[in-house]
Amino acid sequence: MPQAEATRLFEAHRPRLVRLAYRMLGSLSEAEDVVQDAWLRWQRVELAGVDAPGSYLSRIVTRLCLDVMKSARARRETYVGPWLPEPLVEGLSMTDEAPDADDLTLTLMMALERLSPLERAAFLLHDVFGVPLDDVATTLERAPASVRQLAVRARQHVRDARPRYPVAEDEGSRLAQAFFAASRSGDVAALGELLAQDVVLRSDGGGRVLAFRNPILGLQKVARLFGRLATKHPHQDDGLLRFATIDGLPGFISRERGGVVQTTALAITEGRISEIYITRNPDKLDRLVAALALEAPVAGHG
Repeated sequence: MPQAEATRLFEAHRPRLVRLAYRMLGSLSEAEDVVQDAWLRWQRVELAGVDAPGSYLSRIVTRLCLDVMKSARARRETYVGPWLPEPLVEGLSMTDEAPDADDLTLTLMMALERLSPLERAAFLLHDVFGVPLDDVATTLERAPASVRQLAVRARQHVRDARPRYPVAEDEGSRLAQAFFAASRSGDVAALGELLAQDVVLRSDGGGRVLAFRNPILGLQKVARLFGRLATKHPHQDDGLLRFATIDGLPGFISRERGGVVQTTALAITEGRISEIYITRNPDKLDRLVAALALEAPVAGHG
């Protein structure tokens, strides 16, 4: 097969491969490195013997991701504070497909973190990307019965993280705007109307910038926290860069004290905010900041 055809085939599958690698690793930069490595390997393949290029490439990417995850797990053990996936923002993620194209929200990504690498691979390939079980078994070099068990265990872990009732886009947007206003003003009463009793706040600074080292649990603690922050560090302006969909969740991007850009994503359960994910680690936001720089400023927020 001519090189031009090999390139055309690879590029046709690239968006899906990047999405698969991102869901495996939680890092777009690592995902793109894996896909680039897959491209180098693809160039050495005798294409005449490849019946299904998409399956073949998914197999390469999955195995490369499993190798990366071995070292990633070790890095996570020494990570400073909570670890959150690199945020993908709809319309700003510099990818060819919407970040929620596979219906995996940030909440579900966090549930995947509790799986073993093989469970994660089996679940993503079979349940999310629709790869036949026999092909998953070939990819993971396991018997089909073993892979079926991996997928079943993964499904059990992930099931509770799936929302019972999907949040309508306008409802998510309304709650994100209300939460932004209340958290900025420190309006504890308003926050009390927005937050679930068992709300959890996770903040990822990675040791690079100030962030909460441990999750903040419960309505009273989270509401009082934002009340104290608003009193201690009043904003000259509200710092809003834009409201956005972040890994399938409503939220916003803002510029904080010291010029730190952060994303805030909100999981909604039964009309209240049940989880708050704040990403501040600049290593995870470089691409987003670059994309924002290409946009016109939000009206009134230069």
